[in-house]
Amino acid sequence: MYRTAIEALHKWKAKSARKPLIIRGARQVGKTWLMREFGSTAYAHTVYISFDNNQRMKELFSADLDVSRLVTGIELYAGYKIDPENTLIIFDEVQEVPQALTSLKYFNENAPQYQIICAGSLLGVALHQGTSFPVGKVEFLDLHPLSFAEFMAACGKAQFVSLLEQGDFAMATTFKQEYIDLLKRYYYVGGMPEVVLSFAENGDFNEAREIQQRILAAYEQDFSKHTPHEVVPRIRMLWNSIPTQLTKENKKFIYGLIKDGARAREYEYALMWLTDCGLVHKVHRVTAPNLPLKAYEDLKAFKLFLVDVGLLSCMTSLRQDVLLDGNELFKEFKGVLTEQYVLQQLKTLHGIEPYYWTNDRNTSEIDFLLNTGNAVVPLEVKAEVNLQSKSLKAFAEKFHPAVSVRSSMADYKREDWLLNLPLYAIGNISSCIG
Repeated sequence: MYRTAIEALHKWKAKSARKPLIIRGARQVGKTWLMREFGSTAYAHTVYISFDNNQRMKELFSADLDVSRLVTGIELYAGYKIDPENTLIIFDEVQEVPQALTSLKYFNENAPQYQIICAGSLLGVALHQGTSFPVGKVEFLDLHPLSFAEFMAACGKAQFVSLLEQGDFAMATTFKQEYIDLLKRYYYVGGMPEVVLSFAENGDFNEAREIQQRILAAYEQDFSKHTPHEVVPRIRMLWNSIPTQLTKENKKFIYGLIKDGARAREYEYALMWLTDCGLVHKVHRVTAPNLPLKAYEDLKAFKLFLVDVGLLSCMTSLRQDVLLDGNELFKEFKGVLTEQYVLQQLKTLHGIEPYYWTNDRNTSEIDFLLNTGNAVVPLEVKAEVNLQSKSLKAFAEKFHPAVSVRSSMADYKREDWLLNLPLYAIGNISSCIG
Protein backbone atom coordinates (compact mmCIF):
# COMPACT_ATOMS: atom_id res chain seq x y z
CA MET A 1 0.00 0.00 0.00
CA TYR A 2 1.16 3.51 -0.75
CA ARG A 3 1.81 5.71 2.28
CA THR A 4 2.37 9.43 1.80
CA ALA A 5 4.96 9.30 4.61
CA ILE A 6 7.32 7.68 2.09
CA GLU A 7 7.66 11.12 0.46
CA ALA A 8 8.72 12.62 3.79
CA LEU A 9 11.38 9.90 4.13
CA HIS A 10 12.76 10.68 0.65
CA LYS A 11 13.02 14.37 1.61
CA TRP A 12 14.87 13.35 4.78
CA LYS A 13 17.29 11.24 2.74
CA ALA A 14 18.00 14.14 0.37
CA LYS A 15 18.97 16.58 3.14
CA SER A 16 22.59 17.66 3.36
CA ALA A 17 22.37 18.17 7.14
CA ARG A 18 20.44 15.02 7.89
CA LYS A 19 19.96 13.85 11.49
CA PRO A 20 18.82 10.44 12.76
CA LEU A 21 15.05 10.16 12.30
CA ILE A 22 12.58 8.89 14.90
CA ILE A 23 9.15 7.75 13.68
CA ARG A 24 6.43 8.15 16.30
CA GLY A 25 3.03 6.49 16.20
CA ALA A 26 0.71 4.04 17.90
CA ARG A 27 1.21 0.30 17.72
CA GLN A 28 0.22 -1.25 14.37
CA VAL A 29 -0.02 1.96 12.34
CA GLY A 30 2.69 0.60 10.02
CA LYS A 31 6.00 1.98 11.33
CA THR A 32 8.03 -1.21 10.77
CA TRP A 33 6.58 -1.77 7.31
CA LEU A 34 7.26 1.85 6.32
CA MET A 35 10.91 1.71 7.40
CA ARG A 36 11.56 -1.61 5.67
CA GLU A 37 9.73 -0.56 2.50
CA PHE A 38 11.77 2.65 2.38
CA GLY A 39 14.97 0.70 2.90
CA SER A 40 14.19 -1.81 0.15
CA THR A 41 13.19 0.84 -2.42
CA ALA A 42 15.63 3.69 -1.68
CA TYR A 43 18.86 1.90 -0.65
CA ALA A 44 21.11 -0.86 -1.90
CA HIS A 45 21.27 -2.38 1.60
CA THR A 46 19.21 -2.26 4.80
CA VAL A 47 20.38 -3.31 8.26
CA TYR A 48 17.27 -4.06 10.32
CA ILE A 49 17.76 -4.37 14.09
CA SER A 50 14.86 -5.05 16.43
CA PHE A 51 15.81 -4.48 20.07
CA ASP A 52 12.90 -6.57 21.35
CA ASN A 53 14.45 -9.60 23.10
CA ASN A 54 17.74 -8.97 21.31
CA GLN A 55 20.37 -9.72 23.93
CA ARG A 56 23.31 -9.29 21.58
CA MET A 57 22.33 -5.72 20.66
CA LYS A 58 21.49 -4.90 24.28
CA GLU A 59 25.03 -5.88 25.24
CA LEU A 60 26.53 -3.90 22.35
CA PHE A 61 24.83 -0.69 23.48
CA SER A 62 25.28 -1.29 27.21
CA ALA A 63 29.02 -0.54 27.04
CA ASP A 64 30.47 2.81 25.94
CA LEU A 65 28.79 4.57 22.99
CA ASP A 66 31.87 5.08 20.85
CA VAL A 67 30.46 5.26 17.32
CA SER A 68 33.27 3.33 15.62
CA ARG A 69 32.81 0.48 18.10
CA LEU A 70 29.03 0.49 17.58
CA VAL A 71 29.40 0.47 13.79
CA THR A 72 31.79 -2.49 14.01
CA GLY A 73 29.25 -4.36 16.13
CA ILE A 74 26.41 -3.54 13.72
CA GLU A 75 28.53 -4.71 10.77
CA LEU A 76 29.27 -8.01 12.54
CA TYR A 77 25.54 -8.38 13.22
CA ALA A 78 24.66 -7.62 9.56
CA GLY A 79 27.43 -9.79 8.13
CA TYR A 80 28.93 -7.16 5.83
CA LYS A 81 30.72 -3.80 5.87
CA ILE A 82 28.34 -0.84 5.85
CA ASP A 83 28.60 1.71 3.06
CA PRO A 84 27.07 4.82 4.71
CA GLU A 85 25.86 6.32 1.42
CA ASN A 86 23.94 3.24 0.29
CA THR A 87 22.82 1.62 3.54
CA LEU A 88 19.85 2.38 5.76
CA ILE A 89 20.20 1.37 9.43
CA ILE A 90 16.89 0.66 11.16
CA PHE A 91 16.52 0.53 14.95
CA ASP A 92 13.10 -0.97 15.76
CA GLU A 93 11.49 -1.25 19.22
CA VAL A 94 14.28 1.10 20.23
CA GLN A 95 12.59 1.99 23.53
CA GLU A 96 13.69 -1.46 24.80
CA VAL A 97 17.33 -0.26 24.89
CA PRO A 98 17.47 3.38 26.07
CA GLN A 99 21.22 3.52 25.38
CA ALA A 100 20.48 2.99 21.69
CA LEU A 101 18.40 6.17 21.75
CA THR A 102 21.20 8.00 23.56
CA SER A 103 23.67 6.83 20.90
CA LEU A 104 21.85 8.89 18.27
CA LYS A 105 23.53 11.98 19.72
CA TYR A 106 26.96 10.55 18.97
CA PHE A 107 25.99 9.36 15.50
CA ASN A 108 24.75 12.85 14.74
CA GLU A 109 27.84 14.60 16.14
CA ASN A 110 30.61 12.19 15.18
CA ALA A 111 29.34 10.13 12.24
CA PRO A 112 26.51 12.00 10.46
CA GLN A 113 27.17 10.05 7.27
CA TYR A 114 25.29 7.04 8.68
CA GLN A 115 21.59 7.07 7.82
CA ILE A 116 19.53 5.86 10.79
CA ILE A 117 15.76 5.59 11.28
CA CYS A 118 14.22 4.48 14.59
CA ALA A 119 10.77 3.51 15.79
CA GLY A 120 9.08 1.81 18.72
CA SER A 121 5.53 0.91 19.70
CA LEU A 122 5.78 2.62 23.09
CA LEU A 123 8.46 5.12 22.19
CA GLY A 124 6.35 8.10 23.27
CA VAL A 125 6.09 6.69 26.78
CA ALA A 126 9.84 6.06 26.94
CA LEU A 127 10.62 9.61 25.85
CA HIS A 128 8.18 11.11 28.34
CA GLN A 129 9.74 9.13 31.16
CA GLY A 130 13.09 10.78 30.55
CA THR A 131 14.93 8.31 28.33
CA SER A 132 18.01 10.31 27.53
CA PHE A 133 18.80 11.75 24.15
CA PRO A 134 19.50 15.41 23.50
CA VAL A 135 16.88 17.56 21.87
CA GLY A 136 18.18 18.94 18.60
CA LYS A 137 20.19 15.85 17.65
CA VAL A 138 17.31 13.95 16.01
CA GLU A 139 14.35 14.60 13.72
CA PHE A 140 10.79 13.32 14.16
CA LEU A 141 8.13 12.00 11.82
CA ASP A 142 4.62 11.23 13.12
CA LEU A 143 2.86 8.29 11.49
CA HIS A 144 -0.90 7.86 11.73
CA PRO A 145 -3.37 5.27 10.40
CA LEU A 146 -4.11 5.51 6.68
CA SER A 147 -5.91 8.70 5.75
CA PHE A 148 -9.11 8.53 3.71
CA ALA A 149 -7.08 9.37 0.58
CA GLU A 150 -4.68 6.50 1.29
CA PHE A 151 -7.66 4.21 1.95
CA MET A 152 -9.20 5.12 -1.42
CA ALA A 153 -5.89 4.44 -3.16
CA ALA A 154 -5.57 1.07 -1.40
CA CYS A 155 -9.09 0.19 -2.62
CA GLY A 156 -8.08 0.85 -6.24
CA LYS A 157 -9.60 4.34 -6.42
CA ALA A 158 -6.44 6.41 -6.92
CA GLN A 159 -8.11 8.42 -9.69
CA PHE A 160 -10.66 9.68 -7.16
CA VAL A 161 -7.79 10.88 -4.98
CA SER A 162 -6.26 12.69 -7.95
CA LEU A 163 -9.52 14.55 -8.65
CA LEU A 164 -9.50 16.03 -5.15
CA GLU A 165 -5.78 16.83 -5.26
CA GLN A 166 -6.32 18.73 -8.52
CA GLY A 167 -9.18 20.69 -6.94
CA ASP A 168 -11.61 19.49 -9.63
CA PHE A 169 -14.68 19.67 -7.40
CA ALA A 170 -17.08 19.92 -10.34
CA MET A 171 -16.05 16.48 -11.53
CA ALA A 172 -15.84 15.14 -7.95
CA THR A 173 -19.44 16.26 -7.36
CA THR A 174 -20.52 14.23 -10.40
CA PHE A 175 -19.17 11.14 -8.65
CA LYS A 176 -20.10 12.18 -5.11
CA GLN A 177 -22.10 9.02 -4.38
CA GLU A 178 -18.99 6.94 -5.01
CA TYR A 179 -17.05 9.13 -2.56
CA ILE A 180 -19.83 8.88 0.03
CA ASP A 181 -19.98 5.09 -0.28
CA LEU A 182 -16.20 4.89 0.16
CA LEU A 183 -16.42 7.21 3.15
CA LYS A 184 -19.00 5.00 4.86
CA ARG A 185 -16.72 2.01 4.36
CA TYR A 186 -13.84 4.00 5.83
CA TYR A 187 -15.95 4.81 8.91
CA TYR A 188 -16.28 1.06 9.43
CA VAL A 189 -12.87 -0.21 8.27
CA GLY A 190 -10.76 2.73 9.43
CA GLY A 191 -7.11 3.19 8.58
CA MET A 192 -5.15 0.53 10.47
CA PRO A 193 -2.92 -0.95 7.73
CA GLU A 194 -3.63 -4.63 8.41
CA VAL A 195 -7.39 -4.00 8.38
CA VAL A 196 -7.24 -1.92 5.18
CA LEU A 197 -5.07 -4.48 3.40
CA SER A 198 -7.50 -7.28 4.26
CA PHE A 199 -10.54 -5.25 3.19
CA ALA A 200 -8.89 -4.07 -0.04
CA GLU A 201 -8.12 -7.67 -0.97
CA ASN A 202 -11.44 -9.34 -0.19
CA GLY A 203 -14.02 -6.69 0.79
CA ASP A 204 -15.01 -8.73 3.85
CA PHE A 205 -16.41 -6.51 6.62
CA ASN A 206 -16.50 -9.38 9.11
CA GLU A 207 -12.82 -10.16 8.64
CA ALA A 208 -12.00 -6.45 9.03
CA ARG A 209 -13.88 -6.46 12.33
CA GLU A 210 -12.02 -9.54 13.57
CA ILE A 211 -8.66 -7.88 12.88
CA GLN A 212 -9.80 -4.72 14.68
CA GLN A 213 -10.79 -6.82 17.70
CA ARG A 214 -7.31 -8.38 17.73
CA ILE A 215 -5.71 -4.93 17.60
CA LEU A 216 -7.85 -3.72 20.49
CA ALA A 217 -6.95 -6.86 22.47
CA ALA A 218 -3.25 -6.16 21.83
CA TYR A 219 -3.71 -2.63 23.15
CA GLU A 220 -5.33 -4.02 26.30
CA GLN A 221 -2.36 -6.36 26.75
CA ASP A 222 -0.04 -3.36 26.48
CA PHE A 223 -1.93 -1.72 29.35
CA SER A 224 -1.12 -4.71 31.58
CA LYS A 225 2.40 -5.35 30.32
CA HIS A 226 3.88 -1.86 30.31
CA THR A 227 2.27 0.04 33.18
CA PRO A 228 2.30 -0.29 36.98
CA HIS A 229 -0.24 -2.86 38.12
CA GLU A 230 -2.29 -0.37 40.16
CA VAL A 231 -2.73 1.97 37.14
CA VAL A 232 -4.03 -0.65 34.69
CA PRO A 233 -7.72 -0.45 35.75
CA ARG A 234 -7.71 3.33 35.37
CA ILE A 235 -6.19 3.20 31.90
CA ARG A 236 -8.72 0.58 30.87
CA MET A 237 -11.68 2.52 32.31
CA LEU A 238 -10.59 5.80 30.74
CA TRP A 239 -10.01 4.10 27.37
CA ASN A 240 -13.42 2.41 27.40
CA SER A 241 -15.19 5.63 28.38
CA ILE A 242 -14.16 7.54 25.24
CA PRO A 243 -17.06 6.39 22.98
CA THR A 244 -19.50 7.48 25.69
CA GLN A 245 -17.70 10.82 26.07
CA LEU A 246 -18.00 11.46 22.33
CA THR A 247 -21.74 10.78 22.18
CA LYS A 248 -22.48 13.71 24.51
CA GLU A 249 -23.79 16.88 22.90
CA ASN A 250 -20.99 18.76 24.64
CA LYS A 251 -17.97 16.58 23.91
CA LYS A 252 -15.74 18.08 26.59
CA PHE A 253 -14.10 15.21 28.46
CA ILE A 254 -15.79 14.63 31.84
CA TYR A 255 -13.91 12.52 34.39
CA GLY A 256 -17.16 11.74 36.18
CA LEU A 257 -18.27 9.67 33.18
CA ILE A 258 -15.43 7.21 33.81
CA LYS A 259 -16.99 6.42 37.16
CA ASP A 260 -18.97 8.35 39.76
CA GLY A 261 -16.78 10.70 41.75
CA ALA A 262 -13.70 10.32 39.50
CA ARG A 263 -11.18 13.16 39.77
CA ALA A 264 -8.64 14.43 37.26
CA ARG A 265 -5.63 13.74 39.50
CA GLU A 266 -6.62 10.04 39.77
CA TYR A 267 -6.50 9.61 35.99
CA GLU A 268 -3.66 11.98 35.13
CA TYR A 269 -1.09 9.22 34.55
CA ALA A 270 -3.59 7.06 32.63
CA LEU A 271 -4.39 9.93 30.27
CA MET A 272 -0.73 10.81 29.79
CA TRP A 273 0.11 7.16 29.03
CA LEU A 274 -2.62 6.80 26.39
CA THR A 275 -1.61 10.12 24.82
CA ASP A 276 2.10 9.28 24.77
CA CYS A 277 1.32 5.94 23.11
CA GLY A 278 -0.57 7.73 20.37
CA LEU A 279 -3.77 5.83 21.20
CA VAL A 280 -5.75 9.01 21.93
CA HIS A 281 -5.65 12.54 20.56
CA LYS A 282 -6.24 15.39 22.98
CA VAL A 283 -7.86 18.51 21.48
CA HIS A 284 -7.84 21.49 23.84
CA ARG A 285 -10.34 24.28 24.10
CA VAL A 286 -9.07 27.80 23.55
CA THR A 287 -10.50 30.81 25.35
CA ALA A 288 -10.05 33.15 22.37
CA PRO A 289 -9.53 32.55 18.62
CA ASN A 290 -6.28 34.50 18.40
CA LEU A 291 -2.78 33.62 17.22
CA PRO A 292 -0.97 31.75 18.54
CA LEU A 293 -3.83 29.52 19.66
CA LYS A 294 -1.59 27.68 22.11
CA ALA A 295 -1.29 30.86 24.17
CA TYR A 296 -5.06 30.72 24.76
CA GLU A 297 -5.22 27.01 25.58
CA ASP A 298 -7.56 26.00 28.39
CA LEU A 299 -5.64 23.09 29.94
CA LYS A 300 -8.65 21.89 31.93
CA ALA A 301 -11.05 21.60 28.99
CA PHE A 302 -10.40 19.15 26.17
CA LYS A 303 -11.96 16.52 23.93
CA LEU A 304 -10.47 13.05 23.54
CA PHE A 305 -10.53 11.16 20.25
CA LEU A 306 -9.28 7.66 19.44
CA VAL A 307 -6.41 6.90 17.11
CA ASP A 308 -8.74 5.43 14.46
CA VAL A 309 -12.37 5.74 13.39
CA GLY A 310 -12.60 2.02 12.55
CA LEU A 311 -11.49 1.08 16.05
CA LEU A 312 -14.13 3.45 17.44
CA SER A 313 -16.86 1.74 15.42
CA CYS A 314 -15.49 -1.64 16.60
CA MET A 315 -15.50 -0.59 20.27
CA THR A 316 -19.17 0.36 19.94
CA SER A 317 -20.05 -2.91 18.11
CA LEU A 318 -21.47 -0.91 15.22
CA ARG A 319 -22.88 -3.25 12.58
CA GLN A 320 -22.10 -2.68 8.92
CA ASP A 321 -25.78 -2.70 7.84
CA VAL A 322 -26.59 0.08 10.33
CA LEU A 323 -23.73 2.20 9.01
CA LEU A 324 -24.04 1.52 5.29
CA ASP A 325 -27.85 1.53 5.05
CA GLY A 326 -28.42 4.62 7.20
CA ASN A 327 -30.54 3.26 10.04
CA GLU A 328 -32.52 5.89 11.98
CA LEU A 329 -31.20 4.55 15.29
CA PHE A 330 -27.73 5.39 14.03
CA LYS A 331 -28.47 9.10 13.56
CA GLU A 332 -27.06 10.27 16.91
CA PHE A 333 -23.85 8.28 16.67
CA LYS A 334 -23.19 9.31 13.07
CA GLY A 335 -22.03 12.70 14.32
CA VAL A 336 -19.54 11.00 16.64
CA LEU A 337 -17.96 9.02 13.80
CA THR A 338 -17.90 12.10 11.59
CA GLU A 339 -16.07 14.27 14.11
CA GLN A 340 -13.63 11.43 14.86
CA TYR A 341 -13.03 11.02 11.12
CA VAL A 342 -12.39 14.73 10.58
CA LEU A 343 -9.97 14.98 13.51
CA GLN A 344 -8.13 11.89 12.23
CA GLN A 345 -7.64 13.50 8.81
CA LEU A 346 -6.52 16.81 10.34
CA LYS A 347 -3.81 14.99 12.33
CA THR A 348 -2.24 13.75 9.09
CA LEU A 349 -1.85 17.27 7.68
CA HIS A 350 1.42 19.11 8.08
CA GLY A 351 1.32 22.55 9.68
CA ILE A 352 -2.25 22.38 11.03
CA GLU A 353 -2.85 22.11 14.77
CA PRO A 354 -6.53 21.61 15.76
CA TYR A 355 -8.20 23.12 18.83
CA TYR A 356 -11.86 23.84 19.58
CA TRP A 357 -13.72 26.86 20.94
CA THR A 358 -16.76 27.51 23.11
CA ASN A 359 -17.99 30.76 24.54
CA ASP A 360 -17.90 31.27 28.31
CA ARG A 361 -21.51 30.14 28.73
CA ASN A 362 -21.04 27.02 26.58
CA THR A 363 -23.99 28.10 24.44
CA SER A 364 -21.94 28.25 21.25
CA GLU A 365 -19.25 25.85 20.03
CA ILE A 366 -16.95 25.58 17.02
CA ASP A 367 -15.95 21.93 16.49
CA PHE A 368 -12.38 22.75 15.45
CA LEU A 369 -10.21 25.84 15.22
CA LEU A 370 -7.27 25.34 12.89
CA ASN A 371 -4.00 27.14 13.45
CA THR A 372 -2.44 27.34 9.98
CA GLY A 373 0.50 29.41 11.22
CA ASN A 374 -0.72 32.73 9.86
CA ALA A 375 -4.49 32.50 10.39
CA VAL A 376 -7.19 30.95 12.56
CA VAL A 377 -9.79 29.03 10.57
CA PRO A 378 -13.07 27.86 12.20
CA LEU A 379 -14.32 24.46 11.04
CA GLU A 380 -17.83 23.17 11.71
CA VAL A 381 -18.58 19.48 11.10
CA LYS A 382 -21.99 18.14 10.00
CA ALA A 383 -22.73 14.44 9.54
CA GLU A 384 -25.35 14.95 6.81
CA VAL A 385 -26.42 17.79 4.50
CA ASN A 386 -27.99 19.89 7.26
CA LEU A 387 -26.60 23.34 6.51
CA GLN A 388 -27.80 25.18 9.61
CA SER A 389 -24.69 26.84 11.02
CA LYS A 390 -25.83 29.22 13.74
CA SER A 391 -22.66 28.91 15.84
CA LEU A 392 -20.37 29.27 12.83
CA LYS A 393 -22.23 32.31 11.52
CA ALA A 394 -22.24 33.97 14.95
CA PHE A 395 -18.52 33.24 15.30
CA ALA A 396 -17.78 34.73 11.86
CA GLU A 397 -19.79 37.88 12.63
CA LYS A 398 -17.99 38.36 15.95
CA PHE A 399 -14.39 37.50 15.05
CA HIS A 400 -14.26 38.07 11.26
CA PRO A 401 -12.00 35.18 10.15
CA ALA A 402 -10.76 35.41 6.56
CA VAL A 403 -12.55 32.14 5.80
CA SER A 404 -14.95 29.87 7.68
CA VAL A 405 -15.32 26.21 6.74
CA ARG A 406 -18.31 23.89 7.06
CA SER A 407 -17.73 20.25 6.22
CA SER A 408 -20.75 18.10 5.48
CA MET A 409 -22.19 15.72 2.89
CA ALA A 410 -23.30 18.76 0.84
CA ASP A 411 -21.46 19.68 -2.36
CA TYR A 412 -18.44 21.96 -2.61
CA LYS A 413 -19.44 25.64 -2.60
CA ARG A 414 -17.56 28.84 -1.85
CA GLU A 415 -19.53 31.89 -0.71
CA ASP A 416 -18.45 35.30 0.57
CA TRP A 417 -17.64 34.20 4.10
CA LEU A 418 -18.15 30.44 3.95
CA LEU A 419 -16.51 27.47 2.26
CA ASN A 420 -18.59 24.29 2.21
CA LEU A 421 -16.10 21.46 1.87
CA PRO A 422 -17.49 17.93 1.44
CA LEU A 423 -16.47 15.51 4.17
CA TYR A 424 -14.79 13.29 1.61
CA ALA A 425 -12.49 16.21 0.71
CA ILE A 426 -11.52 17.32 4.23
CA GLY A 427 -7.98 16.01 3.67
CA ASN A 428 -7.57 18.75 1.04
CA ILE A 429 -8.49 21.58 3.40
CA SER A 430 -4.95 23.02 3.44
CA SER A 431 -5.02 23.85 -0.28
CA CYS A 432 -8.61 25.16 -0.05
CA ILE A 433 -7.91 27.67 2.72
CA GLY A 434 -4.37 28.60 1.67
